[in-house]
Amino acid sequence: MDLRKYAALIMGVMMVAGVAVSHAETDDDEEDDVVSNVPAQAQICAGCHGPDGNSLVPMFPKIAGQHPEYLEKQLKNIKENVRVSPVMAGIVATLNDEDMTILATHFAEQPARPTPSVSNGPGSIGEKIFQTGIPGAGVPACASCHGANGQGIAPGFPRLAGQHANYVTTQVQAFRDDQRKNDAAKMMRMVAAKMTDADIAAVADYIQGLK
Repeated sequence: MDLRKYAALIMGVMMVAGVAVSHAETDDDEEDDVVSNVPAQAQICAGCHGPDGNSLVPMFPKIAGQHPEYLEKQLKNIKENVRVSPVMAGIVATLNDEDMTILATHFAEQPARPTPSVSNGPGSIGEKIFQTGIPGAGVPACASCHGANGQGIAPGFPRLAGQHANYVTTQVQAFRDDQRKNDAAKMMRMVAAKMTDADIAAVADYIQGLK
């Protein structure tokens, strides 16, 4: 992707989100839009992740309801360049440990809003991979670490339920291609290495539909 276009997209989203954050803080008549006690550190996050952590842009992850320990680890890993993210690097560079804890706690407390799956609901290939794995390929069930409903197991295994399929696909492929390396004991890299693009797309869509 052209980085200039990518940067322009992010700036555009941030400008729109700035209005959304203001609206969320002041409009008491629309409860669904209200995000209470938003810390100052979270204002810039709204540009990509939404004022309440429920990103509307598929390439940016939903972080609402995520385990705080996991969120904090990702921020630290990006700052330390253990997890490479050109978009996030400049943002986390300005954060100290206390900021990261505040942000992780805030977004973990926000209710996650699900997104319907496109085609991989009950009885689908995506469900089969998530719940039982791909025995013939040596791929374990995603549910064994992330829970049958995708709620994750804190602190090491993140909540996946409702996450954008686009983002899940990108991250699993990054693990498979050894571009993302901040998984404990190379666990995700070993699993993803045995998955095809079709496998990843199917399970990612199923994950998006979990609540």
